[in-house]
Amino acid sequence: MNREEAWNLLKEYNKDEFHLEHAQTVGKTMRYFAEKLGYGEEKDFWETVGILHDLDFEMYPDQHCIKEQEILRERGADERLIHAAASHGYGLTVDIQPEHEMEKVLYAVDELTGLIGAAVIMRPSKSVQDLEVKSVKKKYKSKGFAAGCSREVIQRGADMLGWSLDELIQQTIDAMRTFRQ
Repeated sequence: MNREEAWNLLKEYNKDEFHLEHAQTVGKTMRYFAEKLGYGEEKDFWETVGILHDLDFEMYPDQHCIKEQEILRERGADERLIHAAASHGYGLTVDIQPEHEMEKVLYAVDELTGLIGAAVIMRPSKSVQDLEVKSVKKKYKSKGFAAGCSREVIQRGADMLGWSLDELIQQTIDAMRTFRQ
């Protein structure tokens, strides 16, 4: 499945602008990490996984990461893509553990891109370009801020990757700077 096919499939199951924007953000962030971590030849695949990771969330929130497997199999998607997309729900809705480095990155950045996006909205500049780790960490520590973004999942993702939280935040900011104002 290529990026365009993934995007069209996502739009069949998602209409809310927030969910569509989140899919683009995660997809582009995944593409950045593929290049950065030495998987440049797979950057399209990484981006496709990022686009499709929440395929079922809007229509089937109670079956998140479960229903998407069924939908993707019906569309003839590769099992590698199905495993990767569903693994971001590990410990929450599925027992599919992130194994490949790409799956661990997805697990870590899914929630973090949301937190960073919310932090950007609160900045006077409304830009990720001047955002610093310390600003994100301050928001991260505030339980009421972007409450839907699980700090536990973000930390678990950093741990899976063997990165410090600061390193994960900085690299995700760097990724988002490549495509977002």
